[in-house]
Amino acid sequence: MSRTLTRALPVITALLSGVPAMAASPEENRKVITDYYTAYAAGDLSKVADFFADDIEWHIPGHHPLAGTKRGKAEVAAFFQQLGKAGFRAELIALMADENWVIDMHRGWSNREGDNVDTIWVLAFRIENGKIREARNFSYDQAAADTFFWHAYPLKPLPERLAD
Repeated sequence: MSRTLTRALPVITALLSGVPAMAASPEENRKVITDYYTAYAAGDLSKVADFFADDIEWHIPGHHPLAGTKRGKAEVAAFFQQLGKAGFRAELIALMADENWVIDMHRGWSNREGDNVDTIWVLAFRIENGKIREARNFSYDQAAADTFFWHAYPLKPLPERLAD
């Protein structure tokens, strides 16, 4: 097999299978997340949602009312609206990227009155076609995050909590 054909075969196979021939560059993926944080810092939630793939999955660790996996743009956007209500902010510290993933480290804190959180978070973002397809959160101090979210989003008292 000629060298040219050998090099072209993976590209031809990817094109025929409907899979993109090449992943984005690390720089392109890093820009997606940098721009996402710029929109988040500006409080522009409609712009933030533009960075999400339609079938996004956002995994929130912990044992608190906002924990769990959010699926789809609507659920993830609703999660971010709730973060905004608690005055939660994020400040990017560092980024690392490859062709599929961006790993960030940021300071996450709240400026609400009362109990607050101020800790370091690491997020692993899987990027597909220039959009965030998946995000996995990791907190340096999960106990502090759980305490903050329980105070910011207390359960309704019984029997209201159980009513439809």
